Amino acid sequence: MTYVYVLRSQKDHNFYVGYTVDLRGRMSAHNKGRVESTRFRRPLELLYYEACRRESDALRREKYLKTAYGKRYIRNRLVDDLHEM
Repeated sequence: MTYVYVLRSQKDHNFYVGYTVDLRGRMSAHNKGRVESTRFRRPLELLYYEACRRESDALRREKYLKTAYGKRYIRNRLVDDLHEM
């Protein structure tokens, strides 16, 4: 399985979208500062993830979630969760 995930920075409240085959390991790397793009945005929380059987599908989904339409999808999908933050 390949996972597409959405993180939210508790520091600046922005989203980060990525994909991985090891979700727990990747979360650990993000929160330990081992990922350049999120190093200064820690701590990060996992908001959302999807599992894909093929890496190509996960990559396509990641690209979509990084678009304006994809960001709108995440905000609409998690409206109650984001409202609490």
